Amino acid sequence: MAFMSSVRTLIAPSILAADFARIGSAIEAAEQAGADWIHLDVMDGHFVPNLTFGPKMVADIRKLTELPLDVHLMVDNPGELLEKYIDAGADYLTFHAEAETHIHRLIQRIRNAGCRPGVAIVPSTPIDALSCILSDIDLALVMTVNPGFGGQTLIEGCLRKVEELCEERSKAGASFLIEADGGVSPETAARCRHAGFDVLVAGSAVFGASDMERAVAQLRTASLDSSPTGDDT
Repeated sequence: MAFMSSVRTLIAPSILAADFARIGSAIEAAEQAGADWIHLDVMDGHFVPNLTFGPKMVADIRKLTELPLDVHLMVDNPGELLEKYIDAGADYLTFHAEAETHIHRLIQRIRNAGCRPGVAIVPSTPIDALSCILSDIDLALVMTVNPGFGGQTLIEGCLRKVEELCEERSKAGASFLIEADGGVSPETAARCRHAGFDVLVAGSAVFGASDMERAVAQLRTASLDSSPTGDDT
């Protein structure tokens, strides 16, 4: 069963694919191309096998744009870091269900600090991990690749998980957004939208495009009838 989102698909370019030496120009280009959010993947080299950046990068980017900053913590012990990223300017702050035992507590800390809480799951985690918090979150991030590196191929089985999550959201009368992160490209965006994703995170598909405005538009409006088949690279 498909759950094409009834809301406008939001596009969140991931700065992981941008040139960090030209981050200001990259943010400006994404903004002019029509991006809705800026996605920031924070990796600690422990929870995932890669190391990216800390709260200073978030704070510096906050000075460059008024777009919502969508901060995705791929870290062990996220509770030790929440306030640092909230103070840096995160609008959405998402941590992994696999990295935290006391999920409710962290959600409330994020919300009480004036930030929108999100919870993420990796491809091997069933959506049951989110069942008790559906009414407490603003964002559910479903990893569509194994986290840690950009440029991977979207895992098709994750799309079926999203269809199930859409059903559970409807039953709960909840209104959180569902975000795809990993392997999103003009070739896979249609399948993501058809499955029910509301927000698409895209890295190289945006920052590696020769025409970023066209790339963002393609991601936002891709349909199964018009989309070619293929994978992200």
